[in-house]
Amino acid sequence: MPSFDFDLFVIGGGSGGVRGARVAASLGKKVGIAEEYRYGGTCVIRGCVPKKLFVYASQYSEHFEDAAGFGWTVGESSFDWKKLIEAKDKEIARLEGLYRKGLDNAKADIFDTRAELVDAHTVRLLKTGQTVTAETIVIATGGRPNLHTALPGHEFCISSNEAFHLAELPKSILIAGGGYIAVEFANIFHGLGVETTLIYRGAEILSRFDQDLRKGLHEAMEEKGIRILCHDIITSVEKTENGLSVRTKNDKALTVDTVMLALGRTPNTANLGLEAAGVAINEQGAIVVDAYSRTSVPNIYALGDVTDRVQLTPVAIHEAMCFIETVYKNNPTRPDHELIPTAVFSQPEIGTVGLTEEDAAKRYPELEVYRAQFRPMKATLSGRSEKMIMKLIVNAADRKVIGAHILGHDAGEMAQLLGIPIKAGCTKDDFDHTMAVHPTASEELVTMYSPSYRIRNGERV
Repeated sequence: MPSFDFDLFVIGGGSGGVRGARVAASLGKKVGIAEEYRYGGTCVIRGCVPKKLFVYASQYSEHFEDAAGFGWTVGESSFDWKKLIEAKDKEIARLEGLYRKGLDNAKADIFDTRAELVDAHTVRLLKTGQTVTAETIVIATGGRPNLHTALPGHEFCISSNEAFHLAELPKSILIAGGGYIAVEFANIFHGLGVETTLIYRGAEILSRFDQDLRKGLHEAMEEKGIRILCHDIITSVEKTENGLSVRTKNDKALTVDTVMLALGRTPNTANLGLEAAGVAINEQGAIVVDAYSRTSVPNIYALGDVTDRVQLTPVAIHEAMCFIETVYKNNPTRPDHELIPTAVFSQPEIGTVGLTEEDAAKRYPELEVYRAQFRPMKATLSGRSEKMIMKLIVNAADRKVIGAHILGHDAGEMAQLLGIPIKAGCTKDDFDHTMAVHPTASEELVTMYSPSYRIRNGERV
């Protein structure tokens, strides 16, 4: 039997990599992990966590306005961007410390350096030039924003990474993209008082979400004052004395302080030594893995965004736990990527689990669609016209609920809870037999007794 320095070596200190390393080490394995930037990865350091903190901050402008309807008189308010950044940085540093502490307590060896493969069992630590060997290697290097280098003037633009560290809050911003990141940051900057424009090449924002929610959010954002330009793209960005001069395909001219590109993410596979080790990648640069997250090299696995399967933090953590079961517990376990609850922390939020109406109509001969649109109770006194939308998609043949979609406050929290019964295969009858909690917005989910409409063979009837 060959002798290795480590039973397991993990390249990448994000959510998936840290979970795999920590749990393996707690099982008594000799584990090393290397990260070139900060432990916690995209989610903790420059993604979900700081973004959610920014979302909370941006909501206060509306909270102050709404207070009057409930009898409160709120004095003059002001916002300090630098204080928000300082508070955010403090919290992120605390969380990174917890990630390191977890690894340390499990007795994993922590390396603050970039690591690259030399061959199937050898890793080079670039800071020292040291090489180490491992019986099993996990690559969990995540992804990075697409910088869209073909765009003239891309060097004057920022990505979501830089948005968390701007020295000053811009007075105006143009955000390119129509996915999670673009939509969430458009709402964040608008809520903080920035004149905000979103530009997207598609017909409607959030392309993989339910059509009703996409339209509902679009309308809500425009009503707030966010300008949305669909069917258009940026063709050039120039730096001028007045800011950034932007031209678009539809011949629009805009001048803004900041341009942010949120045009997808690219797997971090460049210069990792994958070719030297024999690890295959696809045309998009993602590592190719089998159903158990094993790469083309039997002892090398890959987890999370670097595989470009589902780019969500809980998915990377789930894949790490499946890796542990498969490799160290003699229990081959495939990651389950079906029925993943997810949320868009826009304002209002989107929470969803399961199939959209459009996708379900392609898969099932007949659907029952239950849909409610209403003004939430809080809005009656605040005076807001914002609407909530709730939809349940039901397979008519067996009455299983195969999709749930919500637009409105706390939709993300509801999506997490809805994920349980839908994953368990509950039927619409189970929902109907569940007592409502009154008065709540979510009681609509168990009080929609008659279908709003049916879909047969792809056609609404």
